[in-house]
Amino acid sequence: MDSIKEHLQHLYPDCHEELAERIHGLIETWKPKIKESYPWVDKGDIMLITYGDGIKRKGEAPLATLRAFLKEELARTVSAVHLLPMFPYTSDDGFSVVDFREINRELGDWSHIEKLRESYDMMYDAVINHVSKSSKYFKEYAAGNPKYRNFFIEADPAGDYSSVIRPRALPLLTEFETGSGKRYLWTTFSEDQLDLNYKDPEVVLEVLDILLLYAAKGARFIRFDAIGFAWKELGTTCMHLPQTHELIKLMRCVLEACVSGCTIITETNVPHRENISYFGNGYDEAGLVYQFPLPPLTLYSYLSGTAVYLSDWAAGLEPTTEATTYFNFLASHDGIGMRPVEDILSERERRFMVEQVLARGGEVGYRSLSDGSQVPYELNINYLDAVAGNETDPVLMVRKFLGSQCILLSLMGMPAIYYHSLLGSRNCYKDYQESGIKRRINREKLDADRLREELSHPDSIRSRVLSGYRKMLAVRKQEEAFAPNNLQQVRRLHDKVFAVVRGAAGNQILAIVNVSGDQVEVKTGLDGTDLLSGKIMKQNVSLEPYEYLWFKING
Repeated sequence: MDSIKEHLQHLYPDCHEELAERIHGLIETWKPKIKESYPWVDKGDIMLITYGDGIKRKGEAPLATLRAFLKEELARTVSAVHLLPMFPYTSDDGFSVVDFREINRELGDWSHIEKLRESYDMMYDAVINHVSKSSKYFKEYAAGNPKYRNFFIEADPAGDYSSVIRPRALPLLTEFETGSGKRYLWTTFSEDQLDLNYKDPEVVLEVLDILLLYAAKGARFIRFDAIGFAWKELGTTCMHLPQTHELIKLMRCVLEACVSGCTIITETNVPHRENISYFGNGYDEAGLVYQFPLPPLTLYSYLSGTAVYLSDWAAGLEPTTEATTYFNFLASHDGIGMRPVEDILSERERRFMVEQVLARGGEVGYRSLSDGSQVPYELNINYLDAVAGNETDPVLMVRKFLGSQCILLSLMGMPAIYYHSLLGSRNCYKDYQESGIKRRINREKLDADRLREELSHPDSIRSRVLSGYRKMLAVRKQEEAFAPNNLQQVRRLHDKVFAVVRGAAGNQILAIVNVSGDQVEVKTGLDGTDLLSGKIMKQNVSLEPYEYLWFKING
């Protein structure tokens, strides 16, 4: 309890003693209900990112359909499932939550989650920066219930908000009618997503109770969505404030008091240095942080045919503690973030990426700057189309795409694969055109029977991609060199090649990926055998266009 009290003193100096007692009561209530404990991540931990209804079948609960598909098509391929927000919601495809404690009935119920847990570790979303205006919290606030009178952030629309970092080109404040008259409330993401006021102790108590519920429901990982925005102080950027870090540390302390090994992962779509600040001292904050520069840098490598920026960035990654590691991904339900490379790529290079993505059928989301101008915030496109959508030869298209995924699977950290990447999906225009929501280009809901039919054809894009992924994942799980915290050394063999050695002497793998359409000769100075194809390397290797290899180094 001492560490909990310490964090409370920083956040709530006027009531920390009383608050500590109430949190102790929460711990006493939830601890007997939580039986699980979890080990630290290892080489076999592979996360699948999916919506609960990402794969559907008429007349069947989508969560049941997902479980059946995983069993039939992805057995021994992934070890964990990240279910994107699975709760009742009103907008933003799940991220405007109405009730944090219930499962969306259109997906199933908690019993379906329990069945998934029989075979997979689970990651649940904690969308705790904001809530839907249809939530009980806002209804009670608007009705004047004193318990909820400070749940939201009331603001003066005449105030100066020029320092606040904006993730979207939308108003920061929204006017609402309440029983006490008109109120302007802080809405970082949309008028249907009202930011919670963590200055109110009642808010933090409510959120802690929700997190402990998720732990009791078997979450090995809990993803803190948009957590960098949590604490607001006018006159600051309202991003990554010291109080936000204290909040996460408090939440970790409370979780650790009830369950061993439940890991917090922070979702902060920002440049690398800001992102890794959420490791804290390596033991007191997030266990995993997203590698947000990885998706745009990998994409830029394939668009430009040079891996120089990707190699430079990867070479600068610091080793983490044994209690922390990176969460590596390339595609997700959101777009490919551009903020993480604003300090790496020039404006001209970022503009080149935008032009290429638009040419390959994608869209661009923008954010507002303090001067009122707008800059690209994210690229909305399926990752396969982003990387290889310009190729007409399906064999080359798949090889090119799988090479990008090989980079994902080669780096230190835990890999996470979006379901559309694993299944070789393409841009979905129907959902985007019907809704006007750009992100839906990469959020298609797949019909389970049609999907199975497409996968049954060995020459289809879907089948080729999944087959290639299965081979890589089977190899990766067997090789200790790929353990999340194992050593990593970037090798600069050629500008058109990304190469990294994983593991310690005597058990090393050289991952080598040609990001260009040219044949490239490289001198490695190593002997080895490719674990994917059997290709032999004798000091040198000739790489075909977009070829990717995992050489087990001799000796």
